[in-house]
Amino acid sequence: MEQFKTLEIVQKTPNSRVFHLYLNRPSHGNALSPDFFSEFPRGLAALDQNPDVNVIVLSGAGKHFCTGIDLSSLGSVNSHSGDRGRSGEKLRRHIKFLQDSVTAVEQCRKPVVAAVHGGCIGGGVDILTACDIRFCTEDAFFSVKEVDLAITADLGTLQRLPAIVGYGNAMELALTGRRFSGLEAKELGLVSKIFSSKGEMDKEVGLLAEGIAAKSPLAVTGTKAVLQRSRDLSLEQGLDYVATWNSAMLVSDDLTEAVSAHTQKRKPVFAKL
Repeated sequence: MEQFKTLEIVQKTPNSRVFHLYLNRPSHGNALSPDFFSEFPRGLAALDQNPDVNVIVLSGAGKHFCTGIDLSSLGSVNSHSGDRGRSGEKLRRHIKFLQDSVTAVEQCRKPVVAAVHGGCIGGGVDILTACDIRFCTEDAFFSVKEVDLAITADLGTLQRLPAIVGYGNAMELALTGRRFSGLEAKELGLVSKIFSSKGEMDKEVGLLAEGIAAKSPLAVTGTKAVLQRSRDLSLEQGLDYVATWNSAMLVSDDLTEAVSAHTQKRKPVFAKL
């Protein structure tokens, strides 16, 4: 497997179908460097295409989940020369490249479970909102920080956060840039559950991920795909989409195995995807 400068991929338990993806610049608070934006989609794609992987747990090495974009990488953005139009077009392409790196979380077929401790700031919130399931510790803290850096957040938070916490809450958090706690994140619905310690979170998230990984991979990847697609569709369109999806995926060895296991009162065993 490829070696990364900003990431680490770990399979904690042999034969487990849960793999851990760590943001791995702990001495920099896992700030997002230029290397990260190239490596993150490659790391996710490698896990997505690995048939041994059913679930990905995303977390940060060291004291924080992610303290935002590496400020040293913003210097080149603020400088342009020559034709203003061509400079602007080049910057737009660069922003789209950064956006695609974060959107890679959604494009990954496998569920991505975020486990947040410490700071989750700016670009960290962009990544978090793209994840499928989100948890944090009591001492975690969050901030949609871009406005304090004279930036309109452009990597996904302004598009994804309103659907998660509500339009009014998203507007307030994005305009103030204020820091909010893990407890408030739970109250807002940004995370599903909070834990008293990182150790407890790692244990419980591991159990949850293993539970999902034991299910039919066809059903799990289909559920993620249909839920994501349905966000942008009317009810009628969403129902039509899942009908079409299941017309291709429903009749499978996984369905036969699930029914047999239920009848025989045993745990099902599904083939890799």
